Amino acid sequence: MQYTLHQLTVFLKVNRTESITRAAEELNLTQPAVSIQMRNFQDQFDIPLTEVIGRKLHITAFGREIAVAAERILKEVDAINYKAQSYRGLLTGRLRVSVVSTGKYVMPYYLTDFFSLHPNVELVVDVSNKSQVVESLKGNESDFCLVSLLPEHMMIDSLELIENRLCLIANAEFKSPKRQTNPQLLETLTMLYREEGSGTRTSTEQFFKDNQLVIRRKIELTSNEAVKQAVIAGLGCAIMPLIGIRQELESGLLQIVPVKGLPLRSAWRLIWPSRKQHSPVATAFLQYLRENREAINRKWLS
Repeated sequence: MQYTLHQLTVFLKVNRTESITRAAEELNLTQPAVSIQMRNFQDQFDIPLTEVIGRKLHITAFGREIAVAAERILKEVDAINYKAQSYRGLLTGRLRVSVVSTGKYVMPYYLTDFFSLHPNVELVVDVSNKSQVVESLKGNESDFCLVSLLPEHMMIDSLELIENRLCLIANAEFKSPKRQTNPQLLETLTMLYREEGSGTRTSTEQFFKDNQLVIRRKIELTSNEAVKQAVIAGLGCAIMPLIGIRQELESGLLQIVPVKGLPLRSAWRLIWPSRKQHSPVATAFLQYLRENREAINRKWLS
């Protein structure tokens, strides 16, 4: 057999996504390129690695076993590269971080100086909704995940980075009450939602439930940025994290509507499975955050 490390990487991504299309997107490759690598890899085995049932790609039991071996091989390759560099006194390796979509406004500030200190470290950041982020954690695809709501039914450890606050947001033309008003105001508004699986969506719906609110006019959008632009345009109002709209609040494009029970408060946390054996890079990054998070918050996020 003469399979390549690139073939192992492609197959492992297809195994995790069960989709040629998604694997190509995540690897920044074309679909034909992924298909060719998969075909060349499959040609080295007499037993099928994948099968198509009802137009959906599935990994066979044999394929799952090969995926476990492929992941072990690639980790050993990373370890070899790390050891070679460590003898030169350099921290090297790959740091994989999965971030919920709103967290993209937070995470870069905790990464910048670390990567300036360690230029030989590679960074892979995946930005998606909460459900996909949690799945990446379960599948051991990430060293850390950044979330504002902790996943249920998982044994995890966490490091709190900064508070997360969600407020009712409207555009500049909205006639906001001067004093804090009852939550029933929301029943008269068109409310903009994030998609199912979003942490912001979960928190918003829990607030509605706690206050027995019936929202009759609602629009679902698939990203925090889309919600923000829709609010600015006057399409409706939304409960949004303040961390992603600071510039719009300062410029007057958006305003906070004072409502009893808001803001909703949680925290941005870096999480990882309990008893996870961190790589040297992940260990160094975690130590860096423990020592520097307060200074980063004061400098960039206060």
